[in-house]
Amino acid sequence: MEQYAIKGGNPLVGEVEIGGAKNAALAILAAAIMTDETVIIENMPDVRDTNVLLQAMESIGVIINRLDRHSVKINASRIHDLTIEDDYIKKIRASYYLLGALLGKYKKAEVSLPGGCNIGLRPIDQHIKGFRALGADVRIEHGLIITDAAHLKETIFIWMWFLWVLPLM
Repeated sequence: MEQYAIKGGNPLVGEVEIGGAKNAALAILAAAIMTDETVIIENMPDVRDTNVLLQAMESIGVIINRLDRHSVKINASRIHDLTIEDDYIKKIRASYYLLGALLGKYKKAEVSLPGGCNIGLRPIDQHIKGFRALGADVRIEHGLIITDAAHLKETIFIWMWFLWVLPLM
């Protein structure tokens, strides 16, 4: 971690650009694939986790256009694959964000187990319990979280995901 030591009696002068919150941006990016409309997200932090999530989204057919360093245009009307198991997504914890979004939109999804946590064990069992409580079949096989929710009502699932699962993140 970088540190700055300020010495002397001189006033500080300058500008600092404050980026958006990474964890909020990850949830917003995942939520953007739940619609077929074009979504523009601004004030997105340009960090590894958001970039990896964007790459994973692109790998399943989401059209991603970087407008500038902190803005992205997303269109998820052409998703062609509901399995995300590439090396990108295995590098971050946010893989399960896409699980909820794809499950809500398409009623099934397969996403690699999350990785990328340097601060210790942070299980996702509460997320899995939430999906099951909403009626989804969830199993873990060969490093994938495999979900099927053929009998869920979409509006109930979407609202429950946002009200119950997102606050746990």
